Amino acid sequence: MRISSALRTLCYWPKKALTPLGFALALLLSVAVPVSAQQAENAVDAGMQAAGMFEAGAGVSGDDMMSILEGAAAAGQPLALWRLGEMYESGIGVEQDRARAFAYFSQIANENADTPPRSIEADIVARSFVKVGDYYKVGLPDAGIEANQAQSRALLFHAASYFGDSDAQYRVGLLYLEEGQPGKNTLQSARWLSLAAHKGHSGAQAVLGDLLFNGDGIDPAPVEGLMWLTLARNATVGTDDAVWISELLNRAVAIATPEQRLQALEAANMVRGQFSGN
Repeated sequence: MRISSALRTLCYWPKKALTPLGFALALLLSVAVPVSAQQAENAVDAGMQAAGMFEAGAGVSGDDMMSILEGAAAAGQPLALWRLGEMYESGIGVEQDRARAFAYFSQIANENADTPPRSIEADIVARSFVKVGDYYKVGLPDAGIEANQAQSRALLFHAASYFGDSDAQYRVGLLYLEEGQPGKNTLQSARWLSLAAHKGHSGAQAVLGDLLFNGDGIDPAPVEGLMWLTLARNATVGTDDAVWISELLNRAVAIATPEQRLQALEAANMVRGQFSGN
């Protein structure tokens, strides 16, 4: 296991069935200091074992868990800051406090804005920029944050352009379909959506597919459009996005020719392994 892939696994643990304590212990075991590839593998294995013990219930209190997370956050660990931000935002394990969540996400963004895009922490930092941008979009009176659309867009563009975050790129693509700032530009929208779609972002695949199929402001490419719509639909079965994506696909299929449908299906089958949905 390479060091980058080993530690990147930890970056995605918060999305899985892992307790905050197990996550924090794995984090502290794994990324406290620079290590060799073999040391990283051993550390990750140890972290997974520790997380497994606490998943099974090792008699550690919630206070101890918070102490570990807060200690890692005080040391500036982005993953610990992110986890605390998620907890306070959702109210899971703690009393909901969106102002405090905003502070944690903002700290990640402020302290790591120039983190190398291919670094271990880059995914979390990029997602923090998106989070903070969301807060600025609607405002957060409890934290004294007024809605600021320009600031929201700036944060989103940084996550999309510097970090190459697929969700940020998708959102930028949607911005270019709106009449407000930065101004409607279908070609720019398709460009950003394509970047995200090629990274497996299902929403981007669906919107890009709809644009290409219908030729709204760009040259129509019905077969490619149907291909993207098919990939998006296949990746979102059973999810909240399945309904609107299926509606776009069904509308396109209803007016596509049999030859276009067949070519699109063949194309989707050829490339589906390259663009896994997210």
